[in-house]
Amino acid sequence: QVQLVESGGGLVQAGDSLRLSCAASGRTFSSYAMGWFRQAPGKEREFVATISWSGGNTIYADSVKGRFTISRDNAKNTVYLQMNSLKPEDTAVYYCAAAKGGLYSDYAAYDYWGQGTQVTVSS
Repeated sequence: QVQLVESGGGLVQAGDSLRLSCAASGRTFSSYAMGWFRQAPGKEREFVATISWSGGNTIYADSVKGRFTISRDNAKNTVYLQMNSLKPEDTAVYYCAAAKGGLYSDYAAYDYWGQGTQVTVSS
């Protein structure tokens, strides 16, 4: 079992930066690939980024590539999402998730989810 708690969301202006954190419980955190997804009102959940258990491999959605960076600290059981040059279209609830095995952009592959943190970007 893995429990995930996101933090770091908030209201910012376009062009600003935010860093989201996702703290995981459980001693098996380092064996999971971790992902960030987001969901805007009236839209489906969207893949943002994923990172391998070691942190050595990452995949990003085209919409955030070059602006967002996913990282993890297995000693702290935490995964991060550094978001720079934020745009109004980045406004959404952001969720972190854990998956056994490889890197996935499909939310159905993830076994555990956090409760989400709201990010709002004003223009």
